[in-house]
Amino acid sequence: MASQAVAVVTGGGGGIGSATARKLASKGWAVVVADQSAEIATEGYDAAAVVACDVTNAEEVRDLLGFVGRRFGRLDGFFANAGISGLVTGIADYPEDVFDRVISINLRGTFLCLKHALPLLREGAGGSFVATASTSAIRGRGNLAAYVASKHGVLGLVRSAAMECVGSNVRVNAVLPGPIHTPMIDEINAMAAKLTPGGTIQRATAAPYGQPEDVANTVAFLLSPDAAHLNGAEIVVDGGSTAA
Repeated sequence: MASQAVAVVTGGGGGIGSATARKLASKGWAVVVADQSAEIATEGYDAAAVVACDVTNAEEVRDLLGFVGRRFGRLDGFFANAGISGLVTGIADYPEDVFDRVISINLRGTFLCLKHALPLLREGAGGSFVATASTSAIRGRGNLAAYVASKHGVLGLVRSAAMECVGSNVRVNAVLPGPIHTPMIDEINAMAAKLTPGGTIQRATAAPYGQPEDVANTVAFLLSPDAAHLNGAEIVVDGGSTAA
């Protein structure tokens, strides 16, 4: 069994996932980075392992957790971060196949990660599961129906799982980033500008965009024993944009 705490980060090749993997590694965690391809950059930190995993595939998610159990003999933290934005367009024009893909990755993927990670987390002395929701999980946004619906669903999963874990040694929480400087937000804004010239993702107030490290710091806290009394929480990281 590994002597150091072990964490899994899905979507580990993206901005928030990569920043979180680096942050956890800097704090002494053994970090298993999962993404659709194992060919992802891990500059700036030593990953304990890099695993290819499609979070929409139940067998691949099960195999990921099986690998962690065999290789390390423990799981202390899981960050379910894999996700996509989908399209920026009205509901009447939204392609059904794209809607299904967004729901499959963002919502079904989180469900499968919970399903297979919770048993391994429960085997240890204490564990934490964190899912990436979004401020879109607590508000509506026009022309982002699939993304908004998926993130509302993620928050529902987190709340349900947290209730199932009450009284156990496992906690389940969500981090809700606002717009963060990542390729995803650039993609969303580019699509929004095509739909409405000069337009970007609408926010309640013009708070500055955050950095991936801002979210990574919050996730690292939620995964740590310092957050031992947090369960079923939704932590907003948005510079105050939803407080207005």
